[in-house]
Amino acid sequence: MINDKEVKTAVSPFAVRENEVKVFDGKEGFASINQVVFKMDMGYINELHIRALEVVNEFTFVTSRQVTQILNKRKKLEEIEVEKRQDKVAKLLEDLTKSKVLARYYFESGTGKSSFRVYGMDKLGTYILKQRNITTSWQPTDNIKAAYELKRKLAGNQLVIAYMEKVAAFKEVDANILLFSKKFNVKFKPTGGLVKLKDGANEINFVVEVVRRNDDWQNMFATKVQLYADFIENFAKNDAGFSEIPQLLFVGEDVQHLAEMFRVIKQITNVIDDKDMYFTTDLKQLEETLVNTINVFEQDETTKKYKLVPLTLDILKPGSNEDNNAGLKTDTKFNPNMVIE
Repeated sequence: MINDKEVKTAVSPFAVRENEVKVFDGKEGFASINQVVFKMDMGYINELHIRALEVVNEFTFVTSRQVTQILNKRKKLEEIEVEKRQDKVAKLLEDLTKSKVLARYYFESGTGKSSFRVYGMDKLGTYILKQRNITTSWQPTDNIKAAYELKRKLAGNQLVIAYMEKVAAFKEVDANILLFSKKFNVKFKPTGGLVKLKDGANEINFVVEVVRRNDDWQNMFATKVQLYADFIENFAKNDAGFSEIPQLLFVGEDVQHLAEMFRVIKQITNVIDDKDMYFTTDLKQLEETLVNTINVFEQDETTKKYKLVPLTLDILKPGSNEDNNAGLKTDTKFNPNMVIE
């Protein structure tokens, strides 16, 4: 598997290309759950396949490399030689795709096809998870999402994995957290999820909002900013489970995109203080250490113009928290339609 430091690119692979479309690359035709059950009975689909399936379910849309990184970090590939893990995971995902347990896509634009494939849930995968009492929010309409929506998730996954692998204070991730706007009476989902960091008494929750340059992105982003502004303005202790207001972290395609995003925010609201808005880009997550990968916009007192200023955050110091999965699970999300055996 290629390490982050070996990736040489000036443009994020998860940036939106002009006239880009998502192309289905999975198995066509019909497949039944009986066929999948037979393959599981015969051992053609085994526990390793289920581990990969769980990651796809949790993170919605992922690449083979991302699945490998997450399983590696969670120590779920220990029985496989390190140098063979990426190929093994690719084979697991291929098996699940052929059985229509997973769906697979690639991106195509005027510059050609993407070099990577993207995996998402399919209907038969939900049957397997539900049988194991694993919550899944998958809907058939998830598979008709546009290319930019998939790339938004992939960029969010990349940031989460970078924190998981490189930050000693990493505690846990919730890729599907929901916030609530009291003013607009609506639930909304941060596109990059929630990353929890804890270093001794110092604890911080990053709510990650990933933005892509798709058509009409400014208006779409403006709508989301209104929801964040209301959440912050009317925040009360224990809203969405937070004891205090979480830290907003906006992820853009590049530095110029961050400036464009900041202008949209300033046009929409003054509720969120400049110092409370953190910004970063896709490629920053490939750096060996993340301590200096976050920026804020500061206003010059003389010119009144804003400039992007890097922050040094000690809580992002490098290291690996090997105990982040330790302990008993006490926050299980129960499905009322299930019978727990």
